[in-house]
Amino acid sequence: MANIVSSLDQCTSVLNLGAEVGCVIAEGPWLLVGMPNLVRAWNMETNTDQSLSGPVGQVYSLVVGSDLLFAGTQDGSILAWRYNAATNCFEQAASLMGHTLPVVTLYVGANRLYSGSMDKSIKVWSLENLQCIQTLTDHTSVVMSLICWDQFLLSCSLDNTVKIWAAVEGGNLEVTYTHEEENGVLALCGVHDAEAKPVLLCSCNDYTLRLYDLPSFTERGKIFAKQEIRSIQIGPGGIFFTGDGTGQVKVWKWSTAPAAAAMS
Repeated sequence: MANIVSSLDQCTSVLNLGAEVGCVIAEGPWLLVGMPNLVRAWNMETNTDQSLSGPVGQVYSLVVGSDLLFAGTQDGSILAWRYNAATNCFEQAASLMGHTLPVVTLYVGANRLYSGSMDKSIKVWSLENLQCIQTLTDHTSVVMSLICWDQFLLSCSLDNTVKIWAAVEGGNLEVTYTHEEENGVLALCGVHDAEAKPVLLCSCNDYTLRLYDLPSFTERGKIFAKQEIRSIQIGPGGIFFTGDGTGQVKVWKWSTAPAAAAMS
């Protein structure tokens, strides 16, 4: 079993937004929050904030790549803003259309933007011209999470699978391996253990976080939660964070002590 210990840090401040938070990311000095019909951007160095208008409905996903901020929205579009240092403002740069249902996950890697949607598809966008260059339709339910690992794209879905995609001749992505779970898969995150070995964290809707060695997919252990673990983020110094349906964010680090992973 994987040896992991957890801690829960104290909350140091609260921002009351008055609306449901769809997603949160931190990039440089910016804290960026997806909300219904807008993105709020706080500059933590200057203590100033601004609202980025344009989204229709909830903003479910945010990611930064190629000097652009991308937002996946409820109406199926992906909006992009570019920060203008001269005016200290984000300016809308593009709107990427193609998905027919909400965009719930975004990931940037290999000069590509990858988007996953409730329409069961993954779209691959060029960061050079923001055009869709491929649509992947192998999943049979909502695509919940996307990550890149080495030369591979990993995707997970409520269809109980994790799929590994690799480029074939001509550059298009095809499924090279499908890992099956007993339950829907909510989130993926790639980390390294205390010995710098690659590990895939895989959150399922049976309230577990499963740990797999890569590339073998040998199970390392499980973390048990009281509700679904909906978000996993990597932190500095080998730690990672999990956020679950109880409203708790837990901080995890690899331990050399012989103990099984568990979340209470």
